[in-house]
Amino acid sequence: LIIISLDLKLGKKVNEGKTKEVYELPDIPGCVLMQSKDQITAGNAARKDRMEGKAAISNTTTSCVFQLLQEAGIKTAFVRKQSDTAFIAAHCEMIPIEWVCRRIATGSFLKRNPGVKEGYKFYPPKIEMFYKDDANNDPQWSEEQLIEAKFCFGGLTIGQTEVDIMARSTQAIFEILEKSWQPQNCTLVDLKIEFGVNILTKEIVLADVIDNDSWRLWPSGDRSQQKDKQSYRDLKEVTPEALQMVKRNFEWVAERVELLLKTKSQGRVVVLMGSPSDLSHCEKIKKACATYGIPCELRVTSAHKGPDETLRIKAEYEGDGIPTVFVAVAGRSNGLGPVMSGNTAYPVVNCPPLSADWGTQDVWSSLRLPSGLGCPTTLSPEGAAQFAAQIFGLNNHLVWAKLRSNMLNTWISLKQADKKLRECTL
Repeated sequence: LIIISLDLKLGKKVNEGKTKEVYELPDIPGCVLMQSKDQITAGNAARKDRMEGKAAISNTTTSCVFQLLQEAGIKTAFVRKQSDTAFIAAHCEMIPIEWVCRRIATGSFLKRNPGVKEGYKFYPPKIEMFYKDDANNDPQWSEEQLIEAKFCFGGLTIGQTEVDIMARSTQAIFEILEKSWQPQNCTLVDLKIEFGVNILTKEIVLADVIDNDSWRLWPSGDRSQQKDKQSYRDLKEVTPEALQMVKRNFEWVAERVELLLKTKSQGRVVVLMGSPSDLSHCEKIKKACATYGIPCELRVTSAHKGPDETLRIKAEYEGDGIPTVFVAVAGRSNGLGPVMSGNTAYPVVNCPPLSADWGTQDVWSSLRLPSGLGCPTTLSPEGAAQFAAQIFGLNNHLVWAKLRSNMLNTWISLKQADKKLRECTL
């Protein structure tokens, strides 16, 4: 994480919650400082204790989680980590709803749904919302209640489109974090998040914090090993020893959350082109691979004119143990993809650069293959890169997160375009 140790001039306190304070930053317009406190609470602060070092632990956890989501392509308020206990965020008007996403039934869900056993799994994950109102114990709300409230924040009225965007985003954010914890054999059971309207861009972004108070995390899927705030809620009485145990759980999470930003899984795309005249087509594949963080190499070889050299290049990439997807780019008669597919166990995808004159005839050399070959064809260079990313995403949570985020952002842009069009028509 980039930590800028400038002495920031703090403006007025905008807000104070149970575990953090929010300050204006006069020198950075449109931004605020989120300052964590050494405070742990449960049951709307019915139980409240000071926990030395909690501010730094929470700040580390939130900064790593937001960085992971932001690099994946999720829109968040997070700007940068500023100090051990504070981070800078875009100034948002908060929407007073806690969005909860559950994979496994536990906690308050069981109380509200008698007869459901703990451990019941939701496919897809279950989304619930709760109106932030301490006096009434944060009542559960329906979508209809949220729409009928006709809230307006940062100049944006919260209607059906905005509710749909938040619901869809909640599921995507949960799934990205769930996938990111899996390599560490940790089950993300559920997650609580909040959204705000960025006062400068007027768009809905993930805001507030995501720390160890925000989720349930069970190593090996075992509730008795829980590392989240539930271990504090479950205490019969709060003794110094019990608080130390809770703190150790929080430290365990803060240490491992940094690993969410890394992956052990390697992968690369090797684009083989039949002729240097196909270079511009291949450069598009390389550029699209870069958006997923996948290294991409370009090579020139012709399976018709130099089959021995094609197979030698193939062997070079099979021999170093790095998982590889080959993309065959050959116009006219595509021998490159089928020859590669028949001679390697690695995935091969055809991406022929078809000409307007002969494309309808040439494409058959990519589509109609001899038996025993499994070599799909996509005509779009970006599609070939996405296909490779989907293969690597099976074992690489950072690539998978980018794919999942792309799906969400495409859906949101269509939703917003539809809203805009209807507003114009009306």
